[in-house]
Amino acid sequence: MSFAVIKTGGKQYKVKAGEILKVELLENAKAGTKLEFKEILAYGDNKSIEIGSPILDGAKVEADLIKNSKNKTVLIFKKRRRKNSRRKNGHRQKFSMIRINKIISKSGEVLSEAEKQIKPKKVKDKITEEKNNIK
Repeated sequence: MSFAVIKTGGKQYKVKAGEILKVELLENAKAGTKLEFKEILAYGDNKSIEIGSPILDGAKVEADLIKNSKNKTVLIFKKRRRKNSRRKNGHRQKFSMIRINKIISKSGEVLSEAEKQIKPKKVKDKITEEKNNIK
């Protein structure tokens, strides 16, 4: 199974084709858009690995943006004992959820590709199909 190490949002992620992961918020991107990550630090498989210094020119990872959202609330509570002083604050970090489609080497060949995702039929469609088959 091929993998790649990408850099986005000031962090590094080891990704595989078909994987879904949360990354720092990608500005100016809407759900369903295709993304390309060109800052590839390394890629390889079980047999060989190619490491950049610091990045590999020409290598890229293609992904789909699933959604932009916020994480659960993290509470920050500060209390100074015997002073009747306390402060409560909350923070929700924004993130983008992406699905990795392809890992492409610097020579242009596709190292690994995700399987096509089949969308399940809606429950209403199944019920109407059953009714039509009964008649």
